[in-house]
Amino acid sequence: MIEMTLAIAEKAVAAALKRATQLGTPMTVSVVDEAGRLVMTARGDGAGFLTPETSRAKAVAAAAFKRPTREMVELHAKHPAFWGSLPSVVAGQALPSTGGVPIVRHGRIIGGVGCGGGTGDQDHECAEAAAEAVTE
Repeated sequence: MIEMTLAIAEKAVAAALKRATQLGTPMTVSVVDEAGRLVMTARGDGAGFLTPETSRAKAVAAAAFKRPTREMVELHAKHPAFWGSLPSVVAGQALPSTGGVPIVRHGRIIGGVGCGGGTGDQDHECAEAAAEAVTE
């Protein structure tokens, strides 16, 4: 059952953009449901023109693999054949690059949030802020 709503996505996006402002970096934020379907994308002022696509793909990866994409970057070092080929295997729909975090409510993953526009650490921090803002 899909539990992600537009209201949840809006709250997550607002929290991520607020954190990006605090960090002083432009940011695009995308939220997907548990099946990886886009619910919302907001491209912040000054964010790069590819950030809507990369933030969405980070959100999809976080939801699909049920873990922060930062962990996937670490797994890539141990298993480069799998994690390195993933973006081409899924036709660019999932990006195991730092900046995606699953969204958990009532102990269940209901989607993912992905951020792009800053450094990997900034993207991750904004995605975490988004997920924390909507976790119950």
